[in-house]
Amino acid sequence: MMENACPENEHPCRTRKVQATWTWRDHLGAWKMRWGFGRNRYRVQPGLYAMGLPSPEDPVLVTANYKLTFDVLRRSLAGQNLWILVLNTHGINVWCAAGKKTFGTDELVKRIRKHHLGQVVTHKTIIFPQLGAPGISAHEVQKQTEFRVTYGPVRASDIQAFLANEMKANEQMRTVTFTLRERLAVVPVELVQALRYFLPIAIPVVLLSLLGGINLSIATALAMLPFLGAILTGTILFPILLPVIPLRSFAAGGWLLGILYAGGLALFIHAGGWLAATLLLILPPLVSFIALNFTGATTFTSLSGVEFELKRAVPMMVASAVLGVIAYTGQLILGG
Repeated sequence: MMENACPENEHPCRTRKVQATWTWRDHLGAWKMRWGFGRNRYRVQPGLYAMGLPSPEDPVLVTANYKLTFDVLRRSLAGQNLWILVLNTHGINVWCAAGKKTFGTDELVKRIRKHHLGQVVTHKTIIFPQLGAPGISAHEVQKQTEFRVTYGPVRASDIQAFLANEMKANEQMRTVTFTLRERLAVVPVELVQALRYFLPIAIPVVLLSLLGGINLSIATALAMLPFLGAILTGTILFPILLPVIPLRSFAAGGWLLGILYAGGLALFIHAGGWLAATLLLILPPLVSFIALNFTGATTFTSLSGVEFELKRAVPMMVASAVLGVIAYTGQLILGG
């Protein structure tokens, strides 16, 4: 994929060569990232990369050093001759890194200077991804480096059309979408993360069931199924139904979906008072908590909105879960 590592003390800095074609390792790495395996370690070296055989007149694209972001970008650039300037975002994608300000003004200025971009290209324009805009001050970059920031399209797949259109984006290129396909793409990693919460829930439930005199195998099979169902409801059903859920808040929308799931389950198994109360108190906050994770995968929410939701929702989730445990204990003691 790449070669010619750039020595720290070389001036002007040599570039690494990069190809658009993915190797089997790239495909395997992308699959692992979709399932959340090793995401914090999946990164490329920051620096300047040459796609094809770029000349000093060719464009400069800026991206993050999260390898999946970098790979998606280079795959979309087949047949192009251009430069890719990779910022050090510590393995975080463009949008998230922009929110953390690691994909921003200071890092961009640092890389322009460190890799002597003014000596590599003859023009003074860099193409910055639109979703990275919250992290950058374009006028400050120009003031410190003389490079003018032009914002590229939302999706890497539109970059070739953007370049062909003299670096002008149409409305479609500027529009952020979260289609069913895009929502399903984040399901695997959310599912893996949600299952990490399953064991801490499973152990006390099984212990309480055993204290109630239920056989271990039965307790494991029956007591855990509602929780597994809640996890699947939060990770799969919630993103599928997201556009039609009549609540803007992810926490509230997840809670509503959890109530429908828990209520339907209670009716299906003919749950008595204590068990029905347990299901309605424990399962909705679990679905709601999982639903909150999707705030990091969509532009439907803002950072301040997410913080506000967390402050309001998490205490309610904890209180409901505690009441649910009390109701479950009451069911074991009193029955019904």
